[in-house]
Formats: sequence, structure tokens, C-alpha cells
Amino acid sequence: MAYTTKMAAALSGATTSQLRHWRRETEVGVVLVPEVARSPRALYSFRDVLALRTFVHLRNSSCLQKIRTALGTLRDLGERDHLSSYQLVTDGRTIQLVSDEEAIDLVRKPGQRQVVIVMGDVIEPFPVRAGVVVPHLFHPRKNIEVDPATQGGHPVITGTRVPYDAVAELLADGVPAERIADFYPAVSVEAAREAADFAKYVDSYDLAARAS
Repeated sequence: MAYTTKMAAALSGATTSQLRHWRRETEVGVVLVPEVARSPRALYSFRDVLALRTFVHLRNSSCLQKIRTALGTLRDLGERDHLSSYQLVTDGRTIQLVSDEEAIDLVRKPGQRQVVIVMGDVIEPFPVRAGVVVPHLFHPRKNIEVDPATQGGHPVITGTRVPYDAVAELLADGVPAERIADFYPAVSVEAAREAADFAKYVDSYDLAARAS
């Protein structure tokens, strides 16, 4: 399973324009190259989405130049794993790599060990702009879940393998929520409505970003 730019944006809190910019090569390197494919269209992995949520958190307090510098220092330290493997935090002044109970400065004093600065868990819901809250990564709605072991991480109705968008499309075609069980017996009325609500969020996410 691979996430389109549209879905990666909606799950991570980035905008599609940010994703394009972050995969662009610069003198100090690229922020994130999509793990699945870069062309003819970008396709992101679940690990990419985890890393992107971290970048969105960092971007709320730090400029992109600091983030690029931090990633460059990370590479200079010999860290070559996928970026989702690292816990990066910021206090606005610098960006740190947190490991166990210590932190390493990646910007102001590269390589220097410091006291850990705690940042909220990136999988939890967080606001990105007025009126827009990026949902919990694993449970974007009460009855919708994202699990890399189920349908490759495509959002499904909780406890099933039914894609949320298959249900949302039936509702959009005029099938009442009360009749969805005729097509998918394991899908409740509440789950069907949440599938439609999540589909609306995904479809309108980047439009809201452009308008803000």
C-alpha cells in the first residue's frame, strides 16, 4: 500500500505544496524522498507519514532551514535509517535528536549532548490551522483505523478489512447509512457515517490549507 500525496497530506498535517517542496533537492539536501515512488507521481509509505508528522510538529516552531540543517547533521553523524526511526524535538531555538534519556543538538551545537526537551507524541491529534485538526494517526475516527498490517495501512472500518472510501462512495451514491450493512455486514451505521466524514476531511483538507 502506498499513500498518494493527498492522503499523505491529510494524515500528516502537511499541505501538498509543502510535500512537493520537502522532496525537492537543495544545496543542503532533501527533507524527505517518498519511500515508495518519487515519479511520475509521489507515493508515500506509512513510515514516511510518521516522519512527516514529526516535520509538521517541528515546522510549527522552527524554520525549514533549521530542519534541513538538523537532517544534514543527522546524516553527518552516520544516522542513515528511515527518518521515522528518530525522535526529533524542538524548543524553537534548536532541534534535538532524542535517544533513551539524552538529547543531541543538531543545529546550534551539533553533536553536543543536552537535557531532553519533551514534545507531544506525533501520533496524537494536533491542530495545524484554525478549524483544522489532524486526526490520531492510528484512529482518525472512532470507527476507522490505520494499521500497516491491514490493507497495507489504507484506512479501514475498525475491526474489518473494508476500506473507508468504499463505504463513503456508497453513501455518496445515495445508499442510506442504514443500508450499508447490505453491502458490508460488519459496518455499522455509525461507522458508515464516520467513513463519509473522514472522506470529506481528506477531500477538503488541502482546499482548507490553500484558503488559510
